[in-house]
Amino acid sequence: MRMRADEKETDFIWEVPVKKYFIGMALIIILAVGIWTYKLFLGRPCSFNHAVERITLQSLMGDPEMLTYLGFIDNTLLDFHSGKLTDSSPAHERESREMAKKGLVLLQGYDRSGLSRQEQLTDDIFSRYLRDQVESERFPYHLNNVNCPTPYPVNQLFGVQSEVPAFLESMHRITGKKSADRYIQRLRAFRVKFDQVLESLRMREAMKAIPPRFVVTKVINQMESFIAAPPSENILYTSFAAKIDACRTIDREEREKLKKQALQDISSTVYPAYGKLIAYMKDLKMKTGTDDGVWKLPDGDAYYAWILRWHITTDMTPESVHELGLAEVKRIESEMREILQSQGYTGAPVSVFMNRLAKEKRFLYPDTAPGKEQVLRDYEAIVREMEAGVKSFIATGTDRKVEVKRLPVFKEATSPTAYYNPPSMDGGRPGIFYVNLRNTGDQVRFGMRTLAYHEAVPGHHTQLAIAMDLKGVPMFRKVYPFTAYVEGWALYAERLAWEQGYQDDPFSNLGRLQAEMFRAVRLVVDTGIHRKKWTRERAIAYMLEKTGMSVTDVTAEIERYIVMPGQACAYKIGMIKLLEYRERMKRELGSRFDIRKFHDLILLNGSMPLDILDRVISGYIEKEKGL
Repeated sequence: MRMRADEKETDFIWEVPVKKYFIGMALIIILAVGIWTYKLFLGRPCSFNHAVERITLQSLMGDPEMLTYLGFIDNTLLDFHSGKLTDSSPAHERESREMAKKGLVLLQGYDRSGLSRQEQLTDDIFSRYLRDQVESERFPYHLNNVNCPTPYPVNQLFGVQSEVPAFLESMHRITGKKSADRYIQRLRAFRVKFDQVLESLRMREAMKAIPPRFVVTKVINQMESFIAAPPSENILYTSFAAKIDACRTIDREEREKLKKQALQDISSTVYPAYGKLIAYMKDLKMKTGTDDGVWKLPDGDAYYAWILRWHITTDMTPESVHELGLAEVKRIESEMREILQSQGYTGAPVSVFMNRLAKEKRFLYPDTAPGKEQVLRDYEAIVREMEAGVKSFIATGTDRKVEVKRLPVFKEATSPTAYYNPPSMDGGRPGIFYVNLRNTGDQVRFGMRTLAYHEAVPGHHTQLAIAMDLKGVPMFRKVYPFTAYVEGWALYAERLAWEQGYQDDPFSNLGRLQAEMFRAVRLVVDTGIHRKKWTRERAIAYMLEKTGMSVTDVTAEIERYIVMPGQACAYKIGMIKLLEYRERMKRELGSRFDIRKFHDLILLNGSMPLDILDRVISGYIEKEKGL
């Protein structure tokens, strides 16, 4: 049938303008995106928050591991990074500091009076962060590692030898063949990554920034153990194989090919990279000594004062921190003695009784596979109980989940009793409360509630998950952890749970006080080691005397403080400051004080230095009082 001319014309008239419309709209969108991209990455950003995002994104673009850790563009069209490892060379360290300098210049170009209150707060927080990066230039041996700011890039807790395998095992998600191929690309990147670390270590060696002998010995043992088993039993292969087998979008034949390729790369690339680093560390061991504090480093006293301020974010000196620690140890010891006496424990020091309690059968689990499973189940029950009740004292909650998991066996020997990894930004990975089960004797029943409250709810998981979902602030404020704020909140959460009636059992309360004692002792031993030249052995003896903890735990803790100077002081300083802020608000607001609003004020502004948080608290009080 023939179409009439007018029908054809009408159809034509409709079609052409629509096509032009969509083409025009597409061009407008492309132009707008282009202008926005130029402003964000090249020109002067349109807004202050965009400037902060640009600086953050530029930093992240050079940190593939952090991008995977955050998890918001992995396995998307924007994924350019998940087949790479982060550059660990000295050149990259210098580039990062230069980027921070340029970032400060960019921020200073904005008129502060034209910024909103939240933008001004972002300016205070982010500028402080960038200045810290720039100031670290004074100490070229310092590594600005978010997990472990340290002069020793390879140590028994953190470093390429343990962090990269743990990162691939827990953070690299496999959703199909492409992400599996990228995992293999990361295995092949071990050689370059380890060579960069070797360059970094040699640079520090030339500066006389050499770790104590025990650190090098432990690292050598750790690496030799890691490559002792055949590749087919290595965590890099077994975790990959498990992920591949669980991924049904890859057919069976392809899965076997990928596994075979991973085995080959572990054997031909990963193990030789470890061998090269082991050889260097064995040579370095001949040059090590037994001086443990950073006072021994070039300009070491100044470095410790600086790194301590970095962590505690106040102007307290090493000497004042030491004295505060001694006073807190005395106070907590008195409270513990009172509880022990009420339970019939008299005639010996507090630490002796705590040590005995930790060995009493009623507080222990069998050191067997079923016993270890029961530990995990009991932690799970504690976390779920608190999740059900936390809204009665913290108004803002989170839908992000937290899981309780056993720490990978290869990390057990040199890791703490427990720690927490936050969820991914996209929600695809939950928060994880890792429990170290090397020996169930380290998981004493009367200390488990306190530990769970610290690591999960209402501690780290609650704070970090809420921060991830903050609205109207740059990404930096959602994810960056200022130590004194983050760890201060987690220690405050331990006390908060007790105040809310979750540890009414006297022995659980003893566990809480023992944990607080542990953090108070840190103030003494950290400053003792790094400012007063205490030996490792003296610090261990002091902590054993005051805490009643096991020798295994105490030794691991003291060795941690040696390679992470100042960090351990942030917990107690942060807690003390939060309690001070709460009491100030109570005193100033009287009957108008609401603990849920106080917690919102702390949590809904995200992590920040304590001296800046102090100003936030003061501003809130003035506003509420109408000043």
